[in-house]
Amino acid sequence: MKRKEVTEALTELLIRERLLDRKYFAKEVTLDYGTSHPKRVDVMEFKPNGVMSVSEIEKGIFVCYEIKSCYEDVYSGNGLNFYGEKNYIVATMETYKRLQEDMRNGKLENHIKDFMGVSNCPHFGFIVPVPAAVDVRKTNEVFAEYENPTPFSGTGFKMHTIYPQPRENLRKRPMAELLFCMLRAKH
Repeated sequence: MKRKEVTEALTELLIRERLLDRKYFAKEVTLDYGTSHPKRVDVMEFKPNGVMSVSEIEKGIFVCYEIKSCYEDVYSGNGLNFYGEKNYIVATMETYKRLQEDMRNGKLENHIKDFMGVSNCPHFGFIVPVPAAVDVRKTNEVFAEYENPTPFSGTGFKMHTIYPQPRENLRKRPMAELLFCMLRAKH
């Protein structure tokens, strides 16, 4: 599969597996629209704590997903915008495996800090597709898939959080701004 096809397949799988039953998400969410440096989040989700009161809605969190088709895409300069309390890179298992050294030596963290223009890298996790037959509750099956990744084809896979975000970030953007940007985004 070509990079664009992998990106589209990862996005479709993420939406189908993780977001379709939720009503509050948008693709290609642009922040700082109309400025000389707009920022785009591939997929943004709003998770209210409930919908029966203002306080439940205001306690909601934003989750940003950056879709990366390959290792080169991570460093391409095409966005690693983490503005939510939770943030994930969605990539193939092969890409995740290749990024391990960069995570250990700080290269990925430094790239995100430079890209976002911040002094502290926001916390983030990784979501990867695994074959539907892999029982993600069994560490040995996930490890076997990590050791010998099945080439991603877009079908016959399910999403798995292989590297959970260690803790929530403190969001710097107001809820009203992020919700407005989601409303303005492509559907």
